Amino acid sequence: MKLTTTEFEGRMKKSISAYAENLATIRAGRANPEILSRVTVDYYGAPTPIAQMAEIRSSDARTLVISPYDPSTLKSIERAILTSDVGVTPQNDGKLIRLAIPPLNEERRRELKKQVERLGEEAKVAIRNIRRDAMDKAKSEKKAGTMTEDEQKQSEKDVQTLTDKYIKEIDGVTENKVKEIMSV
Repeated sequence: MKLTTTEFEGRMKKSISAYAENLATIRAGRANPEILSRVTVDYYGAPTPIAQMAEIRSSDARTLVISPYDPSTLKSIERAILTSDVGVTPQNDGKLIRLAIPPLNEERRRELKKQVERLGEEAKVAIRNIRRDAMDKAKSEKKAGTMTEDEQKQSEKDVQTLTDKYIKEIDGVTENKVKEIMSV
């Protein structure tokens, strides 16, 4: 009985989507509401994401506008943005908060490029760990006698093909993000 790769493929897809979410939070010099996705506000004692408390939209390529649903939370949202690692100072006009995203300098671009490449390498390691789990499972099933040697070899080949596919996908996503950072 050949090893089914659907379980391992699902785990690899989750790793790629987690990697893509991490990349979305990296500020690449453009106004992207995703940079606020990890910022939470203390709202009646519960940490609440800004996106659940306000509308976040980009008014132009370099400006985010935050419109709270409850105007009394304006100061709390402003404080949360200031204490976060977003690196942008909010401008509060009493009704809205504006975030002017500054253009990136060359040094900051290089830092972000290194960060993206490091995250890409971590995602590849996660994919390789999943591959290792699949290979170990194939070996243990062969040892238990539920799989022949030919089936084990074929299963390992299928898992390696799957791994190569997702590693290539990570490389593509990383390359696109690096281009975005370096071209802004």
